[in-house]
Amino acid sequence: MNRLLLTSTIALFLSQSAFSKEEIAQPEQTRFESLSKLTKVIGTVEKYYVDDIKLQEIVDKALKGLMQELDAHSSYLDKKASKEMNIQTKGEFGGLGITVGMRDGALTVISPIDDTPAFKAGVKSGDIILKINELSTIGITLDEAVNLMRGEPKTDITITVVRKGELKPLEIKMKRDIIKIQSVFAKKIENEDVIYLRVSSFDNKVTEDLEKIINENKNAKGFILDLRNNPGGLLNQAIGVVDLFVDKGVIVSQKGRAEEDEEKFEASSFNTKSKLPLVVLVNEGSASASEIVSGSLQDHKRAIVIGEKTFGKGSVQAVLPIENDRSENIKLTIAKYYLPSGRTIQATGVTPDVIVHSGKVTQNEDDKFKIKEADLKKHLEGELEKVDEVKKEEKILSDETKKVITGEDLLEDNQLNTSLAILKSLIIMNK
Repeated sequence: MNRLLLTSTIALFLSQSAFSKEEIAQPEQTRFESLSKLTKVIGTVEKYYVDDIKLQEIVDKALKGLMQELDAHSSYLDKKASKEMNIQTKGEFGGLGITVGMRDGALTVISPIDDTPAFKAGVKSGDIILKINELSTIGITLDEAVNLMRGEPKTDITITVVRKGELKPLEIKMKRDIIKIQSVFAKKIENEDVIYLRVSSFDNKVTEDLEKIINENKNAKGFILDLRNNPGGLLNQAIGVVDLFVDKGVIVSQKGRAEEDEEKFEASSFNTKSKLPLVVLVNEGSASASEIVSGSLQDHKRAIVIGEKTFGKGSVQAVLPIENDRSENIKLTIAKYYLPSGRTIQATGVTPDVIVHSGKVTQNEDDKFKIKEADLKKHLEGELEKVDEVKKEEKILSDETKKVITGEDLLEDNQLNTSLAILKSLIIMNK
């Protein structure tokens, strides 16, 4: 590829793109000067840079830099990255089972996925990743970070994280494994006509699986929908889940740069399967599709949302090919999600109706009844013990072989226990 061909390619790409009226009216001379500047910079780098670097490599770096400067979720996917993306969408890959995002420029854990190496090792939502093995994450892109954490099953990896409430960074060691995601399971709550629904991610069968569970539990009096540490997934599944509980109105809309790009998704009474009382559990690891579901049900006053403020990822990305064989692509933010009330999720998240922090239910008298995040934290020397406690606590909800949540289990999960109390009140009011 020479510089003349590069200029022609860029010009062709821009001429095929969608522009506003103001952009079309922009003098062609100005656009040509901008493209000429880009070509000159690339040519100068090719000629004078200290190392011998090929033109194609310069262009790839320029594309990566361009996409990275747009926002944290846009990126250039070269052939290797495009291939890895295709592997990931099949739902089975070697890695840690961790979803990450950029928050204030820092690589941040959105959530660990249930029953994965990251989940079992005690990785928590909100952890800021400082290093992956010995490589600093300063200036790293999301795609680069994901690629570093993936690898052959059973290989070792160490991540260094900063965690709220800890005085020093924590080193968390684990082994990569094949990540197989079970997105939906249900449990009965002991001595209650209530069904606990756990959705760990929104894959292509979530709506179908939830509908089946609802139909199998005709005698239930209410549902608890747990979306904690759910990083999101498919938009159509988020819409489908809301539609199971809402019979009319807008579920979510997405708006692009132009007004005509707005698209609304509405509920249908035909798809509604339950009008029973409903509470939804969320935390800072609930993102994207989870925020659409919880926020939409909240706007429709169809559910009480309980827990902690969600992550705040409300933008829409599309993978657009730049090669005919789709071997190279760009992932580009093209729109934002808006809830039925018109509020946006992006960078603001969903604030629960009832704020409840995680932890155990304290039954002791006096001040011991107060639950604080700090109460669950111990000195750094006790980190391994604490991780064991976290694994024990979270195993209650992740153990698929355990079909009933007992009263003892509820005491280990303050948020779930509070959800049950509120749901029981809704059931009484619904009589």
